[in-house]
Amino acid sequence: MKLQFGATSALALASALLATGAGAVGLDRSNQDITAIFEEGNVLELSFGKVFPELSGKDVAVFGGGEYDNVGEDFLNVSTSAKMDFGNGFSGAVIIDQPFGADIDYPTTAIALGGTMAQLEGHTITAVGRYQFNENVSVHAGVRRQTLQGDITLSGAAYGPLSGYSVALEENDATGYLVGVAYEIPEIALRAALTYNSAIEHDFDTTEAISGTVVSTGTTTTVETPESWNLDLQTGIAPDTLAFANIRYAAYEDTKVQPAFFAANTLPGTSLTNIDDNYQVQVGVGRKFSDMFAAQVAVGFEPEGDDRISPLDPTDGKRWISLGGSYNMETVTLSGGIRYTMLGDANPETRNPDGSISDRAEFSDNSAVAIGMSVAYRF
Repeated sequence: MKLQFGATSALALASALLATGAGAVGLDRSNQDITAIFEEGNVLELSFGKVFPELSGKDVAVFGGGEYDNVGEDFLNVSTSAKMDFGNGFSGAVIIDQPFGADIDYPTTAIALGGTMAQLEGHTITAVGRYQFNENVSVHAGVRRQTLQGDITLSGAAYGPLSGYSVALEENDATGYLVGVAYEIPEIALRAALTYNSAIEHDFDTTEAISGTVVSTGTTTTVETPESWNLDLQTGIAPDTLAFANIRYAAYEDTKVQPAFFAANTLPGTSLTNIDDNYQVQVGVGRKFSDMFAAQVAVGFEPEGDDRISPLDPTDGKRWISLGGSYNMETVTLSGGIRYTMLGDANPETRNPDGSISDRAEFSDNSAVAIGMSVAYRF
C-alpha cells in the first residue's frame, strides 16, 4: 500500500529554512538545492528566509581587549522555482536562488580588526531536467548561470601595512553544471538523490586601493566557487510520517581570492579568504496530522574545521534545530518555521610579517535565529 503523505506539505519548510543559510558550509546560503525537480505535478514555489545573527567578540589582550558588538549583518535570502512534467518520463525545473553570500562588518570600536568588512552577493539561475527510466530510477542534469560581485576591506592593527586595503570585485557572470541520479520506492516514499555541482570560475574586473587611494585597476581576479555534492534522503517510517536527511560536502579549499596588488605584497599563496573543505548534515522527521496540516522537526551540524579561522568568517562549526509546519489548501501550500543555530567559538587569525600566524580576536557564545516561509502553487 502506498504511503499517504504529501512530501511538499511536510517538507517545504526544509527548503524555506535552507534558504536562510543559518547553518551552512563556508559561504553557502541556499545549499544549491534542486529538490524542486522531484515535486509531483506542476508546481510554482516561492521561498524566503531572514537571518538575524548575533556574532560578537573582542580583541585579544595584546590589542587591548576591545569589543566587537555583532559583526554579522542581518540578511534576506529569496528563491523561486517552477517545475513541470512533460510526459514520457521527462520533467524540468527552473530555479532562481542566492547560493553564496557574506555580510561581515567589524565596528571601529576595537583596534585589531576594526573596520574590516566583507560583502558578497549575487544570484543563480539553474535549468535542470530529469528523466525517469521507471518508477525507481531517474537521472537529472542541468546548467547554472551564476552572477556574483564582492567587496572586501582589511582594517586594523592586525593587518600591519595592509590596514586600509580594499578590493572591489565587479559583477561577473559565469556558467557551471550539475548532474545526478536518484533511486525511489514510491510505496514507502523512499528517495535517495545524489547531485554533483561543478565549480564555477569567475573572472572579476578588479580595483584595489589603500586608504581610498587606487593602487591597482584594470586587472582581473579569478575566483572559483566550490564544487560540491548533495545527498538528499527520505523514507516513510510509519503511516503519514516521513524521516529525511540532507548531507552536503563543499570543496572550499580551492576558493581563493588573490587580487594582483594583494598577491604582490603578501607571502605566496596568501588569500583574502581561508575556508576549509567541509560538510554539514541535517536529519529530521515530518508528520502529516490531517489532509491540511503537517509539521516537522530537524537538527543539524557542521563540524569544526581543521585550518585557521579568517576574520571574514569568525565562526568554527555550527549546531542547529528547526521547527515548523505547513498548511495545505488543495492547490496552495503555505509553510513557515524557525531555526536556532549555535555558532562555534573561533579565534580569527592573521599572518605576521615573518609568516607566522597569530590570534587577533576571540568570538564565543554566538548564535543566529532564522525564519523561513514558502508558498507553493500546484497547477
